[in-house]
Amino acid sequence: MSLAIVYTRANIGIDAPLVTVETHLSNGLPSLAIVGLPEAAVRESKERVRSAILNAGLEFPTRRMTINLAPADLPKSGGRYDLAIALSILAASGQIPARGLGEYEVLGELALNGSLRAVHGVLPAVLAAREQERTLLLPAVNSAEASLVRGVRALAGAHLLEVCKQLRTGNGMQRCEFQEPPLMASERHEGTRLADIKGQLAAKRALQVAAAGAHNILFIGPPGTGKTLLANSLLSLLPPLDETDALEAAAIKSIARRPIDAARWLQPEFRAPHHTATSIALVGGGAQASPGEITLAHRGVLFLDELPEFNRSVLEVLREPLESGHITISRASYRLQLPANFQLVAAMNPCKCGYHGDPDGRCRCTPEGVQRYLEKISGPLLDRLDLIVEVPRLAPHELRTVRESAPTNDASADEQNVTRIRTCRQLQKQRAGKLNSDMSAHEIETFCVLDDKSEQFLELAVQKLKLSARAHHRILKIARTIADMDGREAIAQPDLAEAISYRRVERFFRG
Repeated sequence: MSLAIVYTRANIGIDAPLVTVETHLSNGLPSLAIVGLPEAAVRESKERVRSAILNAGLEFPTRRMTINLAPADLPKSGGRYDLAIALSILAASGQIPARGLGEYEVLGELALNGSLRAVHGVLPAVLAAREQERTLLLPAVNSAEASLVRGVRALAGAHLLEVCKQLRTGNGMQRCEFQEPPLMASERHEGTRLADIKGQLAAKRALQVAAAGAHNILFIGPPGTGKTLLANSLLSLLPPLDETDALEAAAIKSIARRPIDAARWLQPEFRAPHHTATSIALVGGGAQASPGEITLAHRGVLFLDELPEFNRSVLEVLREPLESGHITISRASYRLQLPANFQLVAAMNPCKCGYHGDPDGRCRCTPEGVQRYLEKISGPLLDRLDLIVEVPRLAPHELRTVRESAPTNDASADEQNVTRIRTCRQLQKQRAGKLNSDMSAHEIETFCVLDDKSEQFLELAVQKLKLSARAHHRILKIARTIADMDGREAIAQPDLAEAISYRRVERFFRG
């Protein structure tokens, strides 16, 4: 047979579009041409493939070979097509059976001795192959990643000869088996917990509300009051991701060439970029379309410490993903959409020196300087923050207290909070199929119904605080979360009052 077809997968964002490798052998001077919009690494694969085939003791055809990677308008990059190209050549030359190749999809880079090297972006390809009911052939070093998928259809091998044996005899490669996640609640988080933080009961309460509904939160206060500790303790409150969300997050790691810890892959991601990060570092992009921090934080937490120290143009790129849950990257050579549904946690000082509003009067900033500092946070971005919480300076006796009487600081209470937040999130997903922070305007009307007295109370607060329609909706979402935490089906006026209290930002931002 002089024509063979092998299926493989490209890597475009978190998608894995199908690529068909067509190899035709014809008469003429020996040559090998690869067409179909291949980039440099793909064009170079013919040398890797030739050496791998010969060093494996197989025959490299001395005929004219044309290899087409279809569709022709889809850019192809990297060494992920090496194994598919090699198998198509071997099938076209009759060294392996061409019949049955349509049941497989193939991924893998070839070393010159014929061994298989790892490729990135395996997880999206495994999911796509499962959907098409094909079996994916991949390098053994990628088998652990493939085993994260329930119902995985994949075979792993370490050498080209193992793949050839599998195609000839049906035996030669190791089947990938789904591994149940071993993550236990008790070992989920080893960092800061709420019990480690003294005082700040109001801020801790706000953090629990934020965790229960995945709401965005901003901590504002003088230096050294525990803002960063509070942000870092959020992970101790978050329940493990469900498999669907965890697979999305793992697929992002896969395309970003980051290791996936199979023992802890259900834990939400916590990203904390430095304030010198550029907009491209946050959004993503570049020549290889790499995910940025907001995509790496998908289904997890993005923590921005010293918020006003970020360049304002960098902060403005957060506005679209905070609203839509995804980011669209447009460059000269590509345009793709990446998921970016993250929970934003930010911390900042009230002024440049950090002590504006301190009772001791230690602030050295002029009113104009304070205003310039706060204006780095634009109104539209501030509007997208659900909870804005003051973290005041503690009195010396509070710092010296070994253990407070409040149950919030008891380590056992932390476990109770985790259980409470997990139950609250399950309730939200049963009710609307999503967390409260993701509710649409129509869903807010459906699930955040108020009685007449509460409606009047909210209307008065919106008018007095001069809140936007977006802030109005966010107050309702927070009130819904507070009611869920207390197990109430209807939103009560105290829930609404607490939610409104988290929007009272005029002390800092409105003079």
